[in-house]
Amino acid sequence: MNKSVPVSNQSPSKTVSLVLGSGGARGLAHIGVIRTLEQHGYTIASIAGCSMGALVGGIYAAGKLDEFEQWVLSIDKLDIVNLLDIAWGSDGLVKGDKIIAALTELVGDVPIESLPIKYTAVAADISQEKEVWMNSGSLFDAIRASISLPMFFTPVKYKNSFLVDGGVLNPVPIAPTFNDQTDMTFAVNLGGAFETVAPQVVEPKKEDAETSFHTQIVGFINRLAGTRLSTSEGSGQKEEKLAFYDVANQAFDSMQSTIARQKLAAYPPDYVIEVPRNACGTLEFHRASEMISLGEQKTQQCLSRMLSL
Repeated sequence: MNKSVPVSNQSPSKTVSLVLGSGGARGLAHIGVIRTLEQHGYTIASIAGCSMGALVGGIYAAGKLDEFEQWVLSIDKLDIVNLLDIAWGSDGLVKGDKIIAALTELVGDVPIESLPIKYTAVAADISQEKEVWMNSGSLFDAIRASISLPMFFTPVKYKNSFLVDGGVLNPVPIAPTFNDQTDMTFAVNLGGAFETVAPQVVEPKKEDAETSFHTQIVGFINRLAGTRLSTSEGSGQKEEKLAFYDVANQAFDSMQSTIARQKLAAYPPDYVIEVPRNACGTLEFHRASEMISLGEQKTQQCLSRMLSL
């Protein structure tokens, strides 16, 4: 894209196009990214995002990131479970109405056209096999479509088709920013390479592995899907098998990581902030503080590399 300009400690380039990728709870790192860019004097003039990137980016564009950050840091494990309204159909496990209602009450729903920042949420049209860029109409209608993780959230009816998570086709949606008149583009990839030891920026509370929240919520989802982690005995040995959630989650993460690498290679932004995909699980929203801190850390590292050029 070649929009980069010289950067110095005294006078950083001011306007930024920010591309926020998909990755479930890792997307809470986007909060830390935004905070750090602002602290260093950058003005975010444009946002393109999918899935959690669309959610965090849209809330920021609406001027309500402080309220969202306080909310996500305060909700407990029971609150998260209570936000999962079960869909009894066959097209997804969770309707998502409760989550969107809670966020709408917190943020207020506004037309995208009225936002002070250019904003695009990216979803995937599974019938036409194409991206759908949502840059007008209800903010939370766009967010709901973009976060529709296949098999977890029910798809969103849109015109004569159905929309699912934009990460299916483009987990780091850079193209909506191509015509921006900004100084530089930052892209946040939540499917970065594994780190040998998953980053632990904030020491999590120690819990027994059998009763941890992640174990409980995964078990809950597996039960909803009518499957469970099982073992089979043959020749005196037990063989562990992956259950529904584990297969779906690992497959989707692997797919998104591969597509993200291809997209970033084909359409390189000026700077990429990489969050390792083993930083936390897709549904580990109780690790909000840790992920926000990780976003700050990775952004600071990126800015330090810029200043050393």
